[in-house]
Amino acid sequence: MNYSFDELIERRGTGCVKWDESPSTDVIPLWVADMDFAVAPAIQEAIRKRAEHPVFGYTYVQDDYYKAVISWFKRRHQWDIQRDWILYTTGVVPAMSVAIKALTMPGEKVLILSPDYNCFFSSVKNNGCEVAECVLRFSHNSNRFEVDWESFETQCADEKTTVFLLCNPHNPTGRVWSREELERMRDICHKYNVRIVSDEIHCELIMPGNTFCPMGTVDPETIILNSPSKSFNIAGLMMANIICQDAATRRRLDRAININEVCDVNPFGPEAVKAAYNDSEEWIDALNLYLWDNYRALCDFVAEHLPQWKVMPLEGTYLVWVDVSACCDSVATYCDHLIKEAKVWMNAGTMYGPKSGEGYLRINIACPRSILMEALNRITRI
Repeated sequence: MNYSFDELIERRGTGCVKWDESPSTDVIPLWVADMDFAVAPAIQEAIRKRAEHPVFGYTYVQDDYYKAVISWFKRRHQWDIQRDWILYTTGVVPAMSVAIKALTMPGEKVLILSPDYNCFFSSVKNNGCEVAECVLRFSHNSNRFEVDWESFETQCADEKTTVFLLCNPHNPTGRVWSREELERMRDICHKYNVRIVSDEIHCELIMPGNTFCPMGTVDPETIILNSPSKSFNIAGLMMANIICQDAATRRRLDRAININEVCDVNPFGPEAVKAAYNDSEEWIDALNLYLWDNYRALCDFVAEHLPQWKVMPLEGTYLVWVDVSACCDSVATYCDHLIKEAKVWMNAGTMYGPKSGEGYLRINIACPRSILMEALNRITRI
């Protein structure tokens, strides 16, 4: 089946965060991790069918939901999940807060790989913990960001560090961690009794030549946070899973879900997840190829017209990390300039680490190529 990712869909006026929060109607938003593509046909049909029933009351998640999740990860990622391991909730960010609440005491430290998704910082702090940062290093030899293993072990050795919060694939650098890297993380964390929580929300967004390895296949003790929300563009339907193999830890997580009151989901979320995992595999494969072509178009354009920018390699996600330090002393000021003068909205890297993100910006390339190219052309005209 052919899918029209080039189709221009008007999102303004729909209560859309990405477009309706723009400072003016002529701004092109390439910021929040939200795609401008129509969902897979099977998902739209499943939602339409559910909407035909005129009652939208409290929702009971049924057996076929769990079967869809289990089948997908077995088929797609060679990971055998048992139904008892799965706890559902309203989103990966609420799940992150649940995991931190269940595994830590206020005042303890949660380790992250910085720069990192901005909600990692807020979720840790909102649960009364401290953020410990292991700053990623860009290796010119491998042409990618790598873990500073000495720093990582030093942080894990701190007696206050009790949880390592991993982003796999990594937002915003676009890394897809290899099995060898994940094994090394596991070994160091086990050495110092640090529990691993892995946010794997971007795990279906893998670029050609790369392979996603679920942390659950490397370390059975890891708590996995997952959802098809990013990859299938259904974030607004509020559905995610916590996957935990250990029964005692799972009881703590379940308790935290109820304490945080994120235990109820809407009638459409489970239907969308089932349609995504059961009937939309061809769609996600086509999407990844389109995203890869967008990335290559971005790289080619930057090389010719914006040589002062340096585009980082993209292994996974649709979020591109770009070094713009040659253009500015403050990336926040530079991004403000892009909004005001070029009418293009991108994320300043300092959102993902005040120090580690300085000099970088993040571009969301999950849009029709014509929109991406128009945004880039605007930047060359200022």
